[in-house]
Amino acid sequence: MLWACIVLPHLALDTLLRRRPPDADAPPLVLIDGRLQARHVLDADEAARAAGIAPGQPLTTAHALLARFDAVAHDVALTMRQHDLLAAWAYRYSAEVLRLSGDAIALEVQRSQRLFGDWPGFEKKLRDDLAAMGFRHRLALAPTPLAARALADAADGAALTDPTRLRAQLAKLPLLHAHLPGDLHEAFARMGVHRLGALLALPRAGLRRRFGAALLEHLDDLLGERPVPRPRYLPPDRFDARIAFNFDVENLAALAFPLRRLTGDLAAFLAGRDGGVQRFVLSLGHRGQAPTRVVVGLLQPEREASALFESARSRLERLVLERPVEWLRLRADELPPFVPGGRDLFDPRPEHALPLAQLQERLRARLGDDAVYRLEATPDPRPEHAQRIADDARRPATPSTLPRPTWLLPQPVPLRSHGLRVLAGPERIESGWWDGGDLRRDYYVLETAEGQRAWAFCPAGERPETLAGWMLHGWFA
Repeated sequence: MLWACIVLPHLALDTLLRRRPPDADAPPLVLIDGRLQARHVLDADEAARAAGIAPGQPLTTAHALLARFDAVAHDVALTMRQHDLLAAWAYRYSAEVLRLSGDAIALEVQRSQRLFGDWPGFEKKLRDDLAAMGFRHRLALAPTPLAARALADAADGAALTDPTRLRAQLAKLPLLHAHLPGDLHEAFARMGVHRLGALLALPRAGLRRRFGAALLEHLDDLLGERPVPRPRYLPPDRFDARIAFNFDVENLAALAFPLRRLTGDLAAFLAGRDGGVQRFVLSLGHRGQAPTRVVVGLLQPEREASALFESARSRLERLVLERPVEWLRLRADELPPFVPGGRDLFDPRPEHALPLAQLQERLRARLGDDAVYRLEATPDPRPEHAQRIADDARRPATPSTLPRPTWLLPQPVPLRSHGLRVLAGPERIESGWWDGGDLRRDYYVLETAEGQRAWAFCPAGERPETLAGWMLHGWFA
């Protein structure tokens, strides 16, 4: 087996940065932690680091170095939710996913290479996805998850595929990269053991007596001398994400950036489950009042981030915002299977043309759910009653084998045109005796002198050459 380990050294900070809209005037961001009277810097963005702020500094020192910055307390629960989201995303590439402590994820990739190609191309896919989602990372490949993590800490991009060389390569690494349980690396450092090779050379019996069995189990996991630990990660059956704002949002346009992040995260989650979403709910939180709910219903399951964002944004644009918004939440409880639409090998559509399903969703979101519908045929042959609005707009309409106009007039009117030419007909329609709307007509397809195609009728049995006038009932496109 081969395991890729993704280490996320700035997961907590990136979780906040990816939710901030790009703004050149935004103050630097500093992530803080610790007790109220002993706050310290946990992480800082590039602008804050350029001013001299570094992890581990007291908050008072940071204020002395930089007069103005945003200090945000570390939200452990939020960071764990982002860790879960990335595990769900990794499930797209492998059915064997492990969440490792210390903001890392491991996925078995040897079998997945049959689908995603050799490791260099596979690695690029992983890195491109992580960059698009806004997560800085380190990545390495090794025969065990813990070995891949150790290599990622030591050298980003390292790839070790030969199990026989694993012990020799790990022996060169600093002991800190082994992520020993507890604070054992400090204890070994005081003993003069600074590299993993020196630790592996010590007698196992003595290590067990002094440090317990947990240390030996960790080393066996590192070297692949016992089965990979379980349980494996399984993505949940629902998606629920929330973004809280540091200020009250009074303009719907300001919700576009966090909405794009939420729908992008939903798309990554759905790709990991190989599923789609047909209905999700946006909630806009207000201070002291019930949240505003916006239900986004789709005609068919979807998982493209751009399509989800456009549908949700169009729904929000129709909303009248009466109160400021403190937070935005996206919840999807119903996640049906997703079947991608088929495409021809030589697709004649323009590059930027919208698929029909996405166009329908955009029109429904902007004009209303009842503005886009499908017509279906009825058993009644009379043109005025031959079609009705279908209950299910997702099913494709059954095309008629008889010529029918695109534009059917509400009422027939006299056709006043010269040089008419009969293209098809007659088609006898004789029906309606049961409801008092009895009619007997012969319908023809006519071509006018201007080249238009008309659908017109005359009384049943009349010959076109002896007819004084036609009754127009529709036009063909």
